[in-house]
Amino acid sequence: MWARNLLFLGLIVTGVGALTAALFPSLSLPQSRAPAPPEVLADDFAPTVESVNAAFRDAWREQELEPAPAAPELTLARRLSLGLTGTIPSLQEIRQFEARDGDRLQWWLDGVLRDPRCHDYLAERLARAYVGTEDGPFLIYRRRRFVSWLSEQIAANRPYGDVVRDLIARDGIWTSDPAVNFLSVTANPNMQSKLDPERLAGRVARAFLGVRLDCAQCHNHPFEKWKRQDFQGLAAFFGQAESGFSGIHDNPAAHYEMEDRKTGERKKVEPAVPFYAELLPAEGGSRQRLAAWVTHPQNPYLARATVNRLWAVMCGRPLVEPLDDLSTAGDPPRYLTLLADDFTDHNYDLRRLVRLIAATEAFHHDSRADHELTAAHDTLWAAFPGTPLRPEQMAGAVVQAASVQTINHESSALTRLLKFGDVSNFVKAYGDTGEDEFRERTCTISQVLLVMNGDLVKDRTKDGPFTASTRISWQAPDDRSAVETAFLAVFTRRPSAREAAHFEGRLQGSTGNERSERLEDVFWALVNSTEFKWNH
Repeated sequence: MWARNLLFLGLIVTGVGALTAALFPSLSLPQSRAPAPPEVLADDFAPTVESVNAAFRDAWREQELEPAPAAPELTLARRLSLGLTGTIPSLQEIRQFEARDGDRLQWWLDGVLRDPRCHDYLAERLARAYVGTEDGPFLIYRRRRFVSWLSEQIAANRPYGDVVRDLIARDGIWTSDPAVNFLSVTANPNMQSKLDPERLAGRVARAFLGVRLDCAQCHNHPFEKWKRQDFQGLAAFFGQAESGFSGIHDNPAAHYEMEDRKTGERKKVEPAVPFYAELLPAEGGSRQRLAAWVTHPQNPYLARATVNRLWAVMCGRPLVEPLDDLSTAGDPPRYLTLLADDFTDHNYDLRRLVRLIAATEAFHHDSRADHELTAAHDTLWAAFPGTPLRPEQMAGAVVQAASVQTINHESSALTRLLKFGDVSNFVKAYGDTGEDEFRERTCTISQVLLVMNGDLVKDRTKDGPFTASTRISWQAPDDRSAVETAFLAVFTRRPSAREAAHFEGRLQGSTGNERSERLEDVFWALVNSTEFKWNH
């Protein structure tokens, strides 16, 4: 019996020692250098980054803007995590990051791009543009299956043009051929064999081309060159698409009709594209022809719209606004064109595009500077514009900050289930951003009160053996280490001298349960701060 007890105590001591070493490592951690990924080693990667940076600098000089300085490495790691996984780095990941030698941000981005959290998060963000956020028609639409399929394509780094072609032109069942959910989500609930060509035309124009062509659905666009027939011609490509027992398919006998306003008669509309008509194939099915036109390398709209959307996902706001109406912004800025051209030249490689965006000076700028920052700094990316965290980012950040270990696909099923429930309940109460997710957002009083008084923050920061505040309280060798570790867990940075002095004073002289309760108060205060609620 004594041997068994001794073994049990040994395991506990070993576990506590390992956790303490992870939370409060020595300064002599082993160093390791991360090899450069093939995309970065490509001969044209660095020249492309420099060309994009030069285009930004030209824009800043033209407006006489002094750029903000470069942001700290940990701030950049936090940006990448929020933009690509929807949560902040864990304390465990921060310790691993700081133990690296060489280009730590490159190593960090490599890990993020391999992380299933990144694939799932990007899939969800893209799905909002493709199929919206609603459940859609019962039986013939599977949103969750659609998002899972998108995640698989991102994980495999499948060329984005191939993915778009599947969304527009694929036939099949919405379960075994998940791409067709892009089409089946528009099925008429009362006539489930009929899809909605107008909704599909609007989705294609906004999500893939960055054009609000649907504004010309009922009349000519009041500000743009788009005519009503432009929208009708695009909708006509989906006039034969139907849903049946064999899934989504084209009915050769079907066609798209519109009512003549003068005579009241319904007339057949032939498929036609609003621009670059010479790129439209003459042969093939209507949806196959449209898919080939949308993804044609000489059609610049797909690449520009994708660059602008991915930039918005990673940074919280588009490179050029409005996101889905680039035509109203006049000629696209050169930095957008350069990124779009590279995206096209490399067969719509999303992973390379992420690396290019993350390598630009604009992405590396701090959101603060010693000199005056104006609205033009934000608009032209001479400083990184702060944006409020999205609801799922806020919830994910709270859950992760409250755990010293990384919560990911390798975590226990119970841990992942609890996170899913907490995030879902928080987003439901906080309010989802919906499809129009990049509109200007401000926190309402009810949202602020939800964070301050809601169950998520209260339960995740309270005193308990599994919360970060309690573990840090138990294992921090002194007040200084406890405060520093709390700041790293919540803000992904160390405290300033003033902040450290203030919070160390709060902990001074406390022990046991009193110390844990005071550190719980510190966590609560940090999580409810403005800094925590913004991407900056």
